[in-house]
Amino acid sequence: MSKPPETLILERLPTPVGEAILVADAQGVLRAFDWTSHEARLRLLLRRQNPPTTLVEGRAPAVIREAVDAYFAGDLTALAAISWRTGGTDFQRSVWTALCAIPVGETVTYKQLAERIGRPSAVRAVGLANGANPVGVVVPCHRVIGSDGSLTGYGGGLERKRWLLTHEGASFRAAA
Repeated sequence: MSKPPETLILERLPTPVGEAILVADAQGVLRAFDWTSHEARLRLLLRRQNPPTTLVEGRAPAVIREAVDAYFAGDLTALAAISWRTGGTDFQRSVWTALCAIPVGETVTYKQLAERIGRPSAVRAVGLANGANPVGVVVPCHRVIGSDGSLTGYGGGLERKRWLLTHEGASFRAAA
């Protein structure tokens, strides 16, 4: 007998860089964070990384909403209060955990991230795992930059990445 789909709550929340989508489970744990402009990507990642789920519009837990609001208002450590859980492979989860160790205001390269997880030759795989992160901003994939210090791909768009890094006081090389 198959288990019924898990019901997840989806809330849309305004931010200074566009409307965010928060997805939480019944236990109040964040399962996804993305932008409404990338909602199809969010839904794809949820399907790939979770057992069957049903999304229903509603309100995310107050602790999640308040932490997101506080972060965008300038409390750059507020997102650490959010509990999150993802599916994904063991390798992907190791990358996402390593992302959380990058302090606010700092950046690392894909190579440095690969070295941090003990897989120095897996730079490309680290990049793919970074791009499959379903809990953007909270799991700070935006803090990974190119080896030359330039901004590289970000699922939410480079303008958002630029804004987030500037908001956090991080250094990066501006595009020519």
